[in-house]
Amino acid sequence: MAKRIHAAGFAAALILASAAAFAKIPPAPPLDPAAQAAADAKKKAADEKAKQEQTAAEDAAVKNYQANMRKMGKPIPKPTPTAATSTPPKGGEVKPEANTKKAAAKKG
Repeated sequence: MAKRIHAAGFAAALILASAAAFAKIPPAPPLDPAAQAAADAKKKAADEKAKQEQTAAEDAAVKNYQANMRKMGKPIPKPTPTAATSTPPKGGEVKPEANTKKAAAKKG
């Protein structure tokens, strides 16, 4: 009898706990414009710092690689310049694929 009471109590506690776990938390109130601007500035500064740290780490890795190559007496390969493109190449118009036309012709 006592085991049934304990099991029932455990089941009730489990149901209450699962209901609490699935309860929705209301969204945070929107930030005022001054706080939003401060948050954006802080995020931008953090992104800039992360970018500088990444660049420093890459430079250190290159120097370490080159130093190891010198120690082994091997030639250090010259870096290959790459052009970073921020805009798509000209003439990059989106054209439908040939099989799309065939599929449309079969349907219609």
